[in-house]
Amino acid sequence: MNDASLIESLAAARKAQQITQAQLAERAGLSRMTVQRTEGGDLDPRFSTLAEMARVLGLELIAVPAALRPELQAFIQSGGRFLGQPAGADAPPSVVDGLRQNL
Repeated sequence: MNDASLIESLAAARKAQQITQAQLAERAGLSRMTVQRTEGGDLDPRFSTLAEMARVLGLELIAVPAALRPELQAFIQSGGRFLGQPAGADAPPSVVDGLRQNL
């Protein structure tokens, strides 16, 4: 996931939770301008800024080695089946749905 899609995902999560930029900023200990400029693409935020925004939104940022990204995407797209797991034996929808929203 590149920075733009990460920021778009955070903005979408904020909107889905009906939280304003000002509310997110206050809860994350940031200025409203920082949130506004981050979402608008006018600011190259620090990781800590994005992580704090994610925390407030009930999300967690994780670093995935580039070499493992295809496997992670395949896992999520498969409905959460582990390698060798029989079809129809999916992970609970809450886990899979949460992962799909963040990619």
